[in-house]
Amino acid sequence: MTTAAIDARAGRRCHNALNSLHSTHYFSPDLGRELGALGVTDPRAVNFAVRAAALGPVGAGAVTATFYNYKHDLVARHVPAVWETVTPEQALAARARAVDATLRRLLGEEVLTSAELSEAAGLALRAAEGCSRGARPLYSAHADLPVPDEPHLALWHAATLLREHRGDGHVAALAAAGLDGLEALVTHTATGKGMAPKWVLTTRGWSREEWDGATDRLRDRGLIDDAGELTERGVALRDGIERETDRLDAAPYAHLGADGVARLTELGTAFARTALGAGAFPADLLGKR
Repeated sequence: MTTAAIDARAGRRCHNALNSLHSTHYFSPDLGRELGALGVTDPRAVNFAVRAAALGPVGAGAVTATFYNYKHDLVARHVPAVWETVTPEQALAARARAVDATLRRLLGEEVLTSAELSEAAGLALRAAEGCSRGARPLYSAHADLPVPDEPHLALWHAATLLREHRGDGHVAALAAAGLDGLEALVTHTATGKGMAPKWVLTTRGWSREEWDGATDRLRDRGLIDDAGELTERGVALRDGIERETDRLDAAPYAHLGADGVARLTELGTAFARTALGAGAFPADLLGKR
């Protein structure tokens, strides 16, 4: 099957559903508890440790490059120092325990033991077979990890592979569009679909002055207006970035096929809604202000 056989928007919808499920652990108290027990207590150090652990004990440069929208000064404050407290292997094991606890709490045992969840895990793993390693460091590092036996952890693992595969391609699209990491955040927030500035500044290490400076640069390029909204050119740029990301991420969904993509989207959306209803994310996470 060729990549043209799948509507790019269908792949994006499938990704969005699975990414919501993947992302629950970043906001889970279970993650902080597991890493805290190992001596990693700063939430930002926790984030760097668990997401970068698949790469091995890398330095700040590798994390800044692959994560793309974090301020390097913040990364360097915690990496590679975090590896003196916890090894990558310990961080990965702690993350797995946290994900297990989080999904059990958010989805419930009935969902975790359901035929639908096992079906979703199989479909997501099949889609991940279509991913490619070239120029995708975070995906490729996670692809080296073993697939968990439990269906809910296998589904989360597959969602992680698909998320990082798309993310690596998205970084390439952002760079090609001439947006640095902070400008990417500002324009994404301006769409109304990104994190609110409060959360960006708290988690990514940027100051309000730096945020305003990026906004000024984007205004000078005609991408943001005086009210902080995307201009027509800004909307077109963001749309183009998403279309290019879709193109770069088409292979896993073409591999799964239209029927499989539709079914996985249906299942993933149901699981994500259940998690959302159980309080998986802060109420003020998304927004323009």
